[in-house]
Amino acid sequence: MIQFLLNQELRNEQNLDPNLTVLNYLREQVSKTGTKEGCASGDCGACTVVVAELDGDALRYRTLNACLTFVSALHGKQLITVEDLKQDDKLHSTQQAMADCHGSQCGFCTPGFVMSMFAMQKNTDGYDKETASEALAGNLCRCTGYRPIYEAAEQACNTKEVDFFDATEVSTVDRLKQIPAGGASLSDGEKVSFVPTTTAELAQMYLEHPDAKLLAGGTDLALEVTQFHRSIGKLIYVGNVKDMQEVTNTEDEIILGAAASLSDCYTALSAEYPDFGELLHRFASLQIRNQGTLGGNIGNASPIGDTPPLLIALNADIQLRQGDKTRRLPIEEYFLDYKKTVQQSSEFIEKVFVPKTKLNQFKAYKLSKRLDDDISAVCAAINITVENKVVTDARIAFGGMAGIPKRADNAEKALIGQAYTEENIEIACNALTTDFTPLTDFRASKEYRTLSAQNLLRKYFVETESAQSTYTQTRVTAHV
Repeated sequence: MIQFLLNQELRNEQNLDPNLTVLNYLREQVSKTGTKEGCASGDCGACTVVVAELDGDALRYRTLNACLTFVSALHGKQLITVEDLKQDDKLHSTQQAMADCHGSQCGFCTPGFVMSMFAMQKNTDGYDKETASEALAGNLCRCTGYRPIYEAAEQACNTKEVDFFDATEVSTVDRLKQIPAGGASLSDGEKVSFVPTTTAELAQMYLEHPDAKLLAGGTDLALEVTQFHRSIGKLIYVGNVKDMQEVTNTEDEIILGAAASLSDCYTALSAEYPDFGELLHRFASLQIRNQGTLGGNIGNASPIGDTPPLLIALNADIQLRQGDKTRRLPIEEYFLDYKKTVQQSSEFIEKVFVPKTKLNQFKAYKLSKRLDDDISAVCAAINITVENKVVTDARIAFGGMAGIPKRADNAEKALIGQAYTEENIEIACNALTTDFTPLTDFRASKEYRTLSAQNLLRKYFVETESAQSTYTQTRVTAHV
């Protein structure tokens, strides 16, 4: 059985299909139809809901795509939908702002926008356009244009007042704490979903059910159900394994739990490596980053996953666990072939270790058809160490150039030990053509990918060299 609060109502669910999404649960099981289905793939934001999670003695509010969230992920949390905002026949300030500013026409996308504004209002003090842009980037509207919606967000944030959720927060925290953490599961008699709470419990459960699918954020796995209409017989949800959500800073490295959301990883990574933070800003939408995990992005083993090239260039390690046994290896050794890794049966990614480098010239680049919320055609991560104008080390990794995220070995060899000059960068660019044989697909041609990879290496040189004198602006930095 799983337990959660649907606004203020305690729900005890036991005999549900574990493949049931929160969206369909709301619409089909409890007749809350304000939450809409637009794309069923996490792109449009019409299904946005807010989940409140325990954060010590307070609540943390996060937006989620209900279309990509399985019901078992709600255990121990509070689910808030657009129907819950209105109190005593009075619109919530976010709803009132949308009405006052004429932010809605057909209304289909409106509930999702309102929920994103609600979470933004809870998590900010006052209005900031960049923050609003990030909060609303995962919500699409095809009627009004976005000016009145931004005006509504500004009004909602600047007229923030104590609401029903603030008034009941203490009692909500107390009720969530009373929900037993362990032993939760969901089954319809054929399919089952387990909800472990510790890494040891997860490891043992995975040994007993090696055929189960590990579910973290579900932003990719859920598409098996919503887009391909496949059934997943066994799920193990790792989102309640607290020790795998920890983000720790030591003197020498950043240690990231594999179940830590990309939103939670952002602060630590961006502080040490600003370009990593910039790339995470462009990683899908805030709703996706609130659900998606670093371990999931690695374990998915996609050749166009955004974080693996960056982690490879930073010489990161991962820790794999199988039962009580663990092993640590460089992340570049994890990937073998397209969607094939060294991971063994019942083995899972437990932690990611990102070293801190004092001689850091790390930069990351993502080429996609849209600036935000799009999949890479080419992703580059370059980390070249120069001492006394000579290259002493080079780690150059790409996504989208091969069946796996991969280093440009020949380009690196062409640079190491050589003077850091434009002429030697050109030699490395020529060597790069021997490192990869990219494919042509609907995102980009092989010729485009090859030339782009070379140009990104040239761009890196311009940026790092001009940083020593007059900075040459080579990037689009205006996101709003």
